[in-house]
Amino acid sequence: MNQARAKTTTVSKAARSPPYLCGWSMHMTAKNMTPVTVIGLGSMGTALAGAFIKAGHPTTVWNRTPAKAAPLIAKGARHAEAIEDAVAISPLVITCLTTFDDTRLALQPVGAPLRGRALVTLNSGSPAGARETAAWAIEHGARFLAGAVKNVPSAVGAPDTLLYYSGDKTVFEEFETVLKVLGGDTVHLGDESDLAALYEMAVGAMLLPALVGFFQGAAAIQARGLEVNTMVRFAGKWLDMIKSLMPIYAKEIDSGDYTDAASSVNLFSAGAAHDEDLAKETNVDTAWLAPLHDLVRRAAEAGYGDQSISALTEVLRKPARQP
Repeated sequence: MNQARAKTTTVSKAARSPPYLCGWSMHMTAKNMTPVTVIGLGSMGTALAGAFIKAGHPTTVWNRTPAKAAPLIAKGARHAEAIEDAVAISPLVITCLTTFDDTRLALQPVGAPLRGRALVTLNSGSPAGARETAAWAIEHGARFLAGAVKNVPSAVGAPDTLLYYSGDKTVFEEFETVLKVLGGDTVHLGDESDLAALYEMAVGAMLLPALVGFFQGAAAIQARGLEVNTMVRFAGKWLDMIKSLMPIYAKEIDSGDYTDAASSVNLFSAGAAHDEDLAKETNVDTAWLAPLHDLVRRAAEAGYGDQSISALTEVLRKPARQP
């Protein structure tokens, strides 16, 4: 990179002057596009920054490893050498780090530049972590919004990509158009700062069991010398069927009435033997299913045998007492 280019694409500590700190307002006047800062340039953070650049928003990026900013600089992003500068230049700061702890740790040196900024976190973590980060942000004068991207990085920016947020609704309302650059299906869940994290974990709980189920099936298919690709269409149809059942199960759980059992707890209990047979025939390890079988067994013992499989929620809500 030549010297002239470096001056136009990198914000250094030497650039900290009143005009620089107010640079975002000048950008808004000149381009009528809200400047955005993205902190954290993993695969998701890079996708977020790329979407803002593509939409025409003046985009500043920062990462602990500066080299990760190079592809975004080539697309027109401004790179800040110091996180304080990255925060100071934009009214909207998006963090995409691994956890809430990582977010607070990265922003700890920032101090005064956070005041008045809208801080939006897009990371994993518990509701407790979201509440702690919200309190920390407010203490530092920031307006806080927690969010979650419910898709893979390559889907960022698509009209049907879902992102949901919770926290300061005024932040969401002010920057909703900007946030929709990341995904057309953008939702504010409520003013409680931990709602996005709660839904993120509640919905995300389905991911690993579903994937491990697919991987088990893949191993069984390969044990017969067949290609896993041959089962993809059928697995997709199966997932569509499961999706169609969710509203029915949600209604049963909300009402507490499990008596209309299209698929009963006992039916699933009987299926455990089939899993054992499959394990013996294909030499596939199905031990990961043991806790699930135990959950079904406990539901039957609790009197839900002839009721809907959604009654497992009651057993999860009231786990067996430890001896």
